[in-house]
Amino acid sequence: MGQRGEPRRVQVYDGELGAAVARAQEGDEAAFAAAYRFVQPGLLGYLRGLVGDDAEDVASDAWLEIARDLRRFRGDGAGFRGWTATIARHRALDHLRRQKVRPRATALEQDVLDLPGPHSTHDQALETLSTEAALTLVSGLPRDQAEAVLLRVVVGLDGPSAARVLGKRPGAVRTATYRGLKRLARQMGVDRVTDDAPRTLGEST
Repeated sequence: MGQRGEPRRVQVYDGELGAAVARAQEGDEAAFAAAYRFVQPGLLGYLRGLVGDDAEDVASDAWLEIARDLRRFRGDGAGFRGWTATIARHRALDHLRRQKVRPRATALEQDVLDLPGPHSTHDQALETLSTEAALTLVSGLPRDQAEAVLLRVVVGLDGPSAARVLGKRPGAVRTATYRGLKRLARQMGVDRVTDDAPRTLGEST
């Protein structure tokens, strides 16, 4: 994990993403396509955790809004991921209200669950999750924990960014993420899960 708990590969991509977004705001369609490719996998994984099989449709609605309002966005690559996640979440909640169903977590892509070392017990638990295991275990988490884990691990947001998406304090999201990962680790039989929040989730409140 990199600084502030972000996966290192996300940090590397954020520089390229920010540059692509800046060019897209000037009308570069190829740059918008590049930004889409950077963001869509994590965004789709997050939406699958909220609306299940309807994730593709909700993502399409979200991207229409993202494209429409792109010139209003101000920020870097990490900020763009947070902004798009907020839009996607609003579209997902609208969808759930229309469908009158409870959010349900579904299978997560294995590649977005890959957390580079150094490894904590939480990292080890997540790295061994198969797609079916993710479906079973994440769906069993309380809603706040499941959504925090999805935003931190799948979308790759840091604590403050995830907090802005959820409309909560960073400390509350940090705690929900830690508890969710700790519960997953325990359910998977990972030994020595400590009571202290892991270093990788240690952003300031």
